[in-house]
Amino acid sequence: MGRIVRTISADASCVCSAIEGTDIVAEIERIHKTSAVVTAALGRLALGASLIGFELKDKDDSVSVKINGGGPIGSLVAVADSSGNVKAYCDENIVELPLKPNGKLDVGAAVGNSGTITVIKDLGLKEPYVGQTELVSGEIAEDITNYFAVSEQIPTVCALGVLVNPDLSVKRAGGFILQLLPFAPDECIDVVEKNIKAMPSVTTMLELGISAEDIAMKALDGLEPNVLDDFGVEYKCDCSRERTERILMSLPLKDIEALSEDEITEVKCHFCDKVYHFTRDEILKMRSKKA
Repeated sequence: MGRIVRTISADASCVCSAIEGTDIVAEIERIHKTSAVVTAALGRLALGASLIGFELKDKDDSVSVKINGGGPIGSLVAVADSSGNVKAYCDENIVELPLKPNGKLDVGAAVGNSGTITVIKDLGLKEPYVGQTELVSGEIAEDITNYFAVSEQIPTVCALGVLVNPDLSVKRAGGFILQLLPFAPDECIDVVEKNIKAMPSVTTMLELGISAEDIAMKALDGLEPNVLDDFGVEYKCDCSRERTERILMSLPLKDIEALSEDEITEVKCHFCDKVYHFTRDEILKMRSKKA
């Protein structure tokens, strides 16, 4: 299970949430059998969505973060609840690209940067909140940072990292999101900028044994930070046979009629690969209810 720790400065003008999500990204690799660069890209997006979801207020709130950058991975989607639990998938699970000159996985090239990042927040209102900005790099964290600055006008720093072993297993994964509130004084901004500049990469810190709490505290060092929340989070898919049946029932009548021609209708969940089977009789019952 992963862990999210949220800290806040003494004057409440700055909040930082950090996640240790190695288990979450390992589950992504296990379910989707992703190549190294896809594990890194989808893992970063899942951790970012988890941190965004953790900021939501009500227990039934959720957030979906979608990226389509025109790269070989295609579209990436991550959905998180207000507890930070997350699920994710992408179009192409296997992408092979040369490493960067520094030996790092080329996530930006895999994702692409000719497209958009879309954030959809379901807050229990009649219509969800939808924000969208152009991608700046395809490296995920920079795109989330830019999204908040442009779409929600919230000064934000986001850092995400996934370290993949040669055997494709996940060695370390984590990240943080730091946000300044409108009343944050210039002195606070200066301290935060200095802290961020001095911090090593997320994966380096995790390799050194630095915890999510310590990362969040480091980001707010000098601002008398306190721990606000500390929660366990996990990769969690909430699909079910009942939900899948409701999705089938929402299809147009002509599509349900087409499905009724088959002996068995198979529906696979994008997020967890679980398969649900419906017999012809079950589909015919759906058709009669729809008609």
